[in-house]
Amino acid sequence: MTAAEIIKDIKARKYKPVYLLHGEESYYIDQLTDYIEDNVLNSAEKGFNQTVLYGKDTDMNTVLGAAKRYPMMSEYQVVIVKEAQDLKWGKEDAGSKEAEFVLNYFEKPLPSTILVLAFKYANFDKRKKIYKAISKSGLIFQSDAVRDYKLVPWIEEFIREKGYKIDQQASALMAEYLGTDLSKIANEIEKLMLNVPKEMTINTDLVQKNIGISKEYNVFELQKALAIRDVLKCNRIINYFSSNPKANPMVMVLANLGGYFTKLLKYHYVPNKADAASVLGVPPFFIKDYEVAARNYHAGKVFQVISLLREYDLKSKGLDSSGNVNDGELLKELVFKIIH
Repeated sequence: MTAAEIIKDIKARKYKPVYLLHGEESYYIDQLTDYIEDNVLNSAEKGFNQTVLYGKDTDMNTVLGAAKRYPMMSEYQVVIVKEAQDLKWGKEDAGSKEAEFVLNYFEKPLPSTILVLAFKYANFDKRKKIYKAISKSGLIFQSDAVRDYKLVPWIEEFIREKGYKIDQQASALMAEYLGTDLSKIANEIEKLMLNVPKEMTINTDLVQKNIGISKEYNVFELQKALAIRDVLKCNRIINYFSSNPKANPMVMVLANLGGYFTKLLKYHYVPNKADAASVLGVPPFFIKDYEVAARNYHAGKVFQVISLLREYDLKSKGLDSSGNVNDGELLKELVFKIIH
C-alpha cells in the first residue's frame, strides 16, 4: 500500500493493530506517523489514550506494557514509538521469556490498541520473527529512497495536489538543487507557496527568488557552462561558490555534477537518441544540452570526469589530499581538469 492509501483507510477508520513504518526515506514515515497522531483520536480521547514514546528513551517491554492497556472512554488507544530504530528491541533467543513475550504480542496484538513503530533511515530486518509476525497481524510500510530521475514528477505531483502549477524547468531546477531529501523539498515548496498566488505558475524566477538559489550562480548554471566549456562562466560560478560555501556546499556540488555526468555517459550509449529523455529520466527540453555536452565530452572523457569527481569527493573529506586545501580551491582544480 502507498502512504496515500494507508491514510485513506485511516480516514475510513479501517485501522490495523500494528503499523511498522520503515525505510531510508523519512518523509512518508513522518507523514503517516503525524497523521495517526493528529487524527485517530479526538482531543478529549487523547489525554488518557494516546502515548508517544521515543526509541532511545524506552525499550520494548515498556512499549508493550503501554500497548496492553485498555482504552478509557474510547474505542481505541494509540501508542506511537518515534525514532524506533533506536528502540531496544530485546533478544530473540529461542526459549527466551523476553523473546516469547514480545513475539506473542505481535502475533496476537490487542485489537483496541493502534501501535505505530516509526523505524527511520534504514530497512527493518525482514528475517526477524517480529517482522514476519507483524506482516500477518498488522501492516508494514516500506519507504524507499526516491531515485533522482523520479524527483521531477514527484515535485510536480506534490505541487499539483496543493492546487498550484509549476513549469518543467522550475521543477527540474528544484530537483537538481535540493537533492533527494523529500522532507527538505516539501519544506521548501511549502515556504515558496506562502509567497506565490495559486493562479500563478511557479517558474524558475520564483524558485530562485524564494528558495535562495542565485539566478546566475548555481549548480544548474555550472553544468550548462561545463557542457559548452565556457571557462570564464565556470570560473565566475566557482568563485561565487567559494565565497558562499554554506549556500553551495562541496558535497552538494559534487553530487549534482556526478548525477549530470552519469546521465551524459548514458546519453552516449543510448542507441536511439529519440528515447534519450526517458532513458535519462529528464524532461525532453534538456536533451539539447546533453547533445551539446556529448559533442564536447566524448565517452572516454566522461569516464575520466566521473573518476575525477570521485577523487575530489575523497579530497574534500580529507583523504588523499596534500596540505590544507579548502573546498573552493579543490573545486577550482576540479573544474580546470574537467574542461582541459
